[in-house]
Amino acid sequence: MQPRGWFVDAGLLEKLLGGNRGWSPACTVILDGDAAVKTPGPDSIMGGGIKAYAPRYATGRIEADSCYLIKEHAAVIVVQQTKYRDATGSEHLRQTLTVADVEHVIGIEFPHLNALKTLGIPQPPPLQETEYRPGTLVG
Repeated sequence: MQPRGWFVDAGLLEKLLGGNRGWSPACTVILDGDAAVKTPGPDSIMGGGIKAYAPRYATGRIEADSCYLIKEHAAVIVVQQTKYRDATGSEHLRQTLTVADVEHVIGIEFPHLNALKTLGIPQPPPLQETEYRPGTLVG
């Protein structure tokens, strides 16, 4: 068997994303390349109508509203949906579809711990804050 490198196994992806040909919940797909362009802040119009653009940086993290694994083609379909308002105030929905090779997925990030249950792993114990009384020597 040839070593795969730092990529997520297709079988594990299948479990995490809800099976072959099934839509997953929202997650962040981490790829081994610069697949998305992010802005740390909004673009804005300054005084005198001068447009100020927020800096852009390339990243391998794609924030997905849903993913769809097609195992027989070794592909993950990533869907992003963004609502925005135009200059007239009308609200629009922009949908972006990305098709990624499973061999380039190096991680999946979820905003919750529900994926642990899918994998049969118990949730970690809650973080316990240590409380020290005034005057207690620590260290």
